[in-house]
Amino acid sequence: MDKTFTLDELHKYNGEDGQPAYVAIDGTVYDLSAIPQWAGGKHHGNVAGQDLSKAILNSPHLKTVLPKLPVVGKLVD
Repeated sequence: MDKTFTLDELHKYNGEDGQPAYVAIDGTVYDLSAIPQWAGGKHHGNVAGQDLSKAILNSPHLKTVLPKLPVVGKLVD
């Protein structure tokens, strides 16, 4: 996991126009592209290409889904 993303770079991976859907949670960037619920880069009001560290705390599954997701890098300042 040596790829790093700034928040500006992460915004490009919004799941639209053929882009993969990436989100950052607690500094780790995950690829949600293969998750049907994230088709088009949106899921229950959340949008890919963002840091969703706080949003996941309001989800019914919390962080239990994270170990199942591919890690693509780290979010850096």
